[in-house]
Amino acid sequence: MTQQQSSALSVEGLTKDYPGVRAVDNVSFTIKQGAIHCLVGENGAGKSTLVKMLTGVLQPTSGSMTVAGRRHCPRNPQEARDGGIATLFQELHVVDELTVKENLTLGMEASRFGFLVNSKTDEVAIETLATIEPSIDPEARVGSLSVAQKQILEISRAASSGASVIIMDEPTAALSEREVERLFAVIRRLRDANVTVVYISHKLDEIFELGDDVTVFRDGKHIVTKSLDEVDGRQQLIELMIGRTVFQQYEPRDIDDAEPILQVEHLKTSLLKDVSFHVNKGEVVGFYGLVGAGKTEIARAIYGADKFSGSVRFNGKEIGPTPHDAIAAGIALVPEERRTQGLFTNLTIRENVPVMNLEKISTTGILSPSRERQAAEHFVAQLGIATSSIEKHTEKLSGGNQQKVVLAKCLFAEADLLLLDEPTRGVDVGAKTEIYDVIKTLANEGKSICVFSTELEEILGICDRIILLYDGVLEEELRNGEDVDIAHILNVVTGGAEHKGQ
Repeated sequence: MTQQQSSALSVEGLTKDYPGVRAVDNVSFTIKQGAIHCLVGENGAGKSTLVKMLTGVLQPTSGSMTVAGRRHCPRNPQEARDGGIATLFQELHVVDELTVKENLTLGMEASRFGFLVNSKTDEVAIETLATIEPSIDPEARVGSLSVAQKQILEISRAASSGASVIIMDEPTAALSEREVERLFAVIRRLRDANVTVVYISHKLDEIFELGDDVTVFRDGKHIVTKSLDEVDGRQQLIELMIGRTVFQQYEPRDIDDAEPILQVEHLKTSLLKDVSFHVNKGEVVGFYGLVGAGKTEIARAIYGADKFSGSVRFNGKEIGPTPHDAIAAGIALVPEERRTQGLFTNLTIRENVPVMNLEKISTTGILSPSRERQAAEHFVAQLGIATSSIEKHTEKLSGGNQQKVVLAKCLFAEADLLLLDEPTRGVDVGAKTEIYDVIKTLANEGKSICVFSTELEEILGICDRIILLYDGVLEEELRNGEDVDIAHILNVVTGGAEHKGQ
């Protein structure tokens, strides 16, 4: 049997370019038929871009893909499914109001004269579900199922569609330990049925428990593909993922005598588990964790955007439970999704800058156009926002300049504490450096800043103190500096056991 005949999926010279960025760089590797093949790498390593090309969401700049020996060139997800690739994302794609049976064939229904009719597709889907998880009733409403059962429903739908490759992206993020065990049993049954599973997870213990082979990505490049039997434990896998000394430009700052400005005690949400910490005046504190660790949930709870239990005190006073209370107290949030949550993209720079503090440019409730212009011009100059005019709509700015406008809004609100959630996501290297310089300057001026990021280089480059998160738990705090152990950090945030009890 030839290599191509025995492979479920192969990519050759696959490359994806964006303006100024190569997200996937000349990647070539092969996945065997009937294997559980794991993809690992730090955030930004290129895994998600690869999956988007395999599923037709993105088109490659160059290179080729092959599924079961056939050329694979999907222009959309439907063509990818027709080609034999199905994908399960973290967000479930089920309709709670429909039955299990109706969800199994959603989008594949047979009809006659405009009426739905039973078909061979229905029978195959129900038989597949019975084989994978016979305890799920096809007539049950999906809304009555657990998260794990809904995931098994999606797996059954993918398997019954004839997919030879099922891609699973962080499938255990919302599952309990018992549900994870059930899901793993289902995945192993798929392997026994000669279905190939591509498994993506930041939880390295899952990789070793479940996987047959592993492919490591780093900086958009393919580093290695090998049997997990050949990998000498999680430490070697971490070293393959890092592969370099993380660039550090942190300059130590003398803030040991600063007074606490923010005190968070016993913070709990549906994800966060009894999180407590403090932030000093003029300090930059980094919250580092992988997807689903809880960093965004902490930021939103402090800001009052999500409900929580526990205590949040700012400047010695308990703050109210709404964003309005947080802003009034002197707290501002730069959200992870700047276009949908941080900006009015249909408004100009001039109109965006003052929206969090309109009283400052108003007299007896009437806005002053001259003060509005002065505010916009001041921050365009201070933050180096590249624009031909303050009348430019923010939707037409680059990602980095959009982020600077969001920062300008927070600064105009006269916030003493800035919560920055993924502050440089989607911006180029030059804009990143400029934003980092702004953060350092603000901290030196006495502003307190919390940086919530999944980029380790970012955290190590600008933060005075680093808080490590895993699965909603504050696992460890450490002071930034020359003796920071990067491998240890990655071990903690990927669920390593050696840090427990420290």
